[in-house]
This record gives sequence, C-alpha cells and structure tokens, in this order.
Amino acid sequence: MTSFPGTFADDVIDQSAKTQVEAFIDEHRRALNGYLDGLTEEQARRSLVPSRTTLLGLVKHTTFVEKVWFDEAVTRRSRAEIGIPATPDESFILDDDDTIASVQQAHREACEASRRATSSLGLDDVLPGNRRGPLPLRWVYLHVLRELAQHCGHAEILREQILSEQRG
Repeated sequence: MTSFPGTFADDVIDQSAKTQVEAFIDEHRRALNGYLDGLTEEQARRSLVPSRTTLLGLVKHTTFVEKVWFDEAVTRRSRAEIGIPATPDESFILDDDDTIASVQQAHREACEASRRATSSLGLDDVLPGNRRGPLPLRWVYLHVLRELAQHCGHAEILREQILSEQRG
C-alpha cells in the first residue's frame, strides 16, 4: 500500500479519546487510499454501478469530504474559496488529468491539512462553519468516521470485482 501517515488504533489503546478516534479515522483514510494501489488507470476509473462511483472517484470524493469537514467547517471559507465542488455528487466526477497518483496525493495532502486544522482542538470544541450550523468536533469526527467506513466498504467490493475480472 501507498505510504500514508497517521496512527493505528492498536497503538493508542491507553490514550485519550481524541487520539483514539483520530487513529480510527487515519486507519480508514489509509485503507481507502490504498484500494487504488496496484490498479491500472483504466481499472481505477471503471464504472461497475449505475452511479458515478468508481474507485478513483471514491478517493477523490473523500478528499472533498476532508475539505468540507476540516476546512469549510473550521475556517468558514466557502467551497469556492477552498476550490472544491458545490455538492458531494459533483466530487465524484473525474477530470481527464485525474490519475491514481494525483488523486492519492491530493487525498494525502487533504488528510494532513485536516490533522493540522484539528490538532489544537478538543472534542468539545465547536466548528462554526458547517451548513447545519455549529457542531462539536466529536460529532464531526464520528460523522467522518462513519462516512469513511461506508466508502471503505464500497471500495473493497469494487476492488474485488475489478480484480476478479482480471483473474477471470
């Protein structure tokens, strides 16, 4: 798998709740990014479901997720200022210049920016910039963990389908 920073849940059993949640989030970030490893560009872009969901699109979408929850929600900058699509659905759209390497790198950079943005915050600190209104970091972390876990499941199934076609 691609080198991806972050902590592991088994290494933080006796640490704070914030450190533990961050480790679980990092494990899912790392897993999702790694589902692209070893695939061809065509495989990563292959559409196997009626929606816009592809493996490459999932990682691109989770880059959007990182920027929504840890840039927009923390800084109150608009999505236009951040340079991300206006809607989640648009974040799955692949451009001609999107490659496995470029999407993985953008994802790693977004995750690192998220870590920096929340490093000085506590779980009960409120993030003012979400469209739902102010939310505590604890809720945002749990929401992001849920979303990453769902997308990891999607990615695992898509990757399994792609690799089975290759063997078949």
